[in-house]
Amino acid sequence: MKNTKKFVTIAMLGALATVLMTLKFPLFVPFYKLDASEAVVLIGSYLLGPIAGVAIEAIKVLLNLLIDGTVTAGVGEAANFIMGCSLVVPAGLIFKKNPTLKGAIIGGAVGIVCLSLTASLLNLYVLLPAYAAAFGMELKAIVAFGTKVNANADTLTSFIVYITLPFNLIKGAASVFLASLLYSKTGELLKKLFKSEI
Repeated sequence: MKNTKKFVTIAMLGALATVLMTLKFPLFVPFYKLDASEAVVLIGSYLLGPIAGVAIEAIKVLLNLLIDGTVTAGVGEAANFIMGCSLVVPAGLIFKKNPTLKGAIIGGAVGIVCLSLTASLLNLYVLLPAYAAAFGMELKAIVAFGTKVNANADTLTSFIVYITLPFNLIKGAASVFLASLLYSKTGELLKKLFKSEI
């Protein structure tokens, strides 16, 4: 019964995260978009542990792939999964050792750093080249989007520094803020509901 409840909860959170992933808006450049889905995955990681967080992340990415398809032969989706895990796994591990609001915030802060570094490397070496190839563009055309926002973002490396890194810091911080806010309001109730799992 315990495992059944856990699996059902993981599936429900994955579905909710998928819905929230469709409600997104661009920030800085058209292909960097904010959504609230990672906050749901974080809540799942806090409540059910980091492994559950990975499972929720996987469900979210796979369902989104089925709904929207892919333009990068799955490369973008795989990178999205890795980046999501880089946020929720450290956060979930730290929260598991310190299951308090403070633990959620500290874990989230570590997760933000991990997300930002992971996203920067993936964008530099995998994602941006993959997107350029998928849309038949040169990398300098992608960099040009960033130059319009910040004149210093005039090379691929500076694009990562001035566009990719700030975007993921904001994305991670927003996700942690929402997850921590939800936890602070409903944490005790959620603990009682899932006390057998956390």
